[in-house]
Amino acid sequence: MADTFWLKQARDKPLFEDLLWSRPENKRHAGKLLIVGGNLHGFAAPGSAFGAALKAGIGTARVLLPDKLQKTVGKLIPEAEFAPSTLSGSFSKSALAHLLEAAEWADGVLLAGDFGRNSETAILLDSFINKYERQLTVAQDGLDYFWGKNSPLIGRLNTLSAINLGKLQKLAKNNRSSTPVLHNMMLTDLIETLHDWTSGNPGQIITKHADNFIVAAGGRVSTTPAPEESNWQIELAACASVWQLQQPQKPFEALTTAIYEYSNK
Repeated sequence: MADTFWLKQARDKPLFEDLLWSRPENKRHAGKLLIVGGNLHGFAAPGSAFGAALKAGIGTARVLLPDKLQKTVGKLIPEAEFAPSTLSGSFSKSALAHLLEAAEWADGVLLAGDFGRNSETAILLDSFINKYERQLTVAQDGLDYFWGKNSPLIGRLNTLSAINLGKLQKLAKNNRSSTPVLHNMMLTDLIETLHDWTSGNPGQIITKHADNFIVAAGGRVSTTPAPEESNWQIELAACASVWQLQQPQKPFEALTTAIYEYSNK
């Protein structure tokens, strides 16, 4: 395999060290991130993402939750805002106007997860992703709403999926059936697949396989030895969102450097 598109980052030596020294020093220039997620029975994902975004150096972050959580979360996360919810406590399709207004404030949006499985939430997220044009990161069960053919996770500009291998396999099955993703595939084979995948599509990917974090964007792929932990997707999605907001002209370099920072937290 040619190494021209595959870059290997050591855990203790960043590939793009200059990015570490060119971050915004003033919070006003460090980006605004809207974090969306939660349902009546869980809000750990947006809560974890909020903490990780602050740690990663975001200028300002807000959290948008279903209003059924207002009494529970209002005092825990002062930055939280609330949008209409269904009777069962998930986001209602009528939350679209509120979501779009909040997203207009932000430089980027992170669909962090804990949405639950709800048909109205599916309509909401589909409508939102079709109307919103800025940077978008999708993680956890937010990914589950976009498995279908012609998925925006693949074809939409400025879209990052922080995705485990099982979910990546489902996404590939519906959208890249000629190059399936398998749990037992060699790391080199997955690298080749993601290179091919992102060479012709604008969607970006962060995943984990064979003890490596993998970034794929614009046909370029980087690997970094991963720390031993299973619950990486939400916090890494938040860290990657921050880095990409702060380095919008260098998405591949930004995401690879986010991996370095996360791995050395």
